[in-house]
Amino acid sequence: MFLVDLEFIRPLDEVDQHVAAHRDYLKDFYENGSLFMGGRKIPRSGGIILSRHTTRQEVESVFNADPLVLARVAKYSVTEFQPVMMTEALKELI
Repeated sequence: MFLVDLEFIRPLDEVDQHVAAHRDYLKDFYENGSLFMGGRKIPRSGGIILSRHTTRQEVESVFNADPLVLARVAKYSVTEFQPVMMTEALKELI
């Protein structure tokens, strides 16, 4: 599993011009199950996404083509981790 940390690198008014395209782009990845969940950071400085891709290369290829990254209003970092503790409700999903 991977944690994707998006960080906004331009003012929010510039970021907001690309948020709809970002969400539209990621929609298929959520529908096919390769992205698990995501949302805004608080305060709103970026977002966090959990990915179930099998390789770092797959994750990076997804986010290198993200409209926020292509527009140069956000950058991302990827951290791979192995879940070892979770609620019973998540065990079937992981």
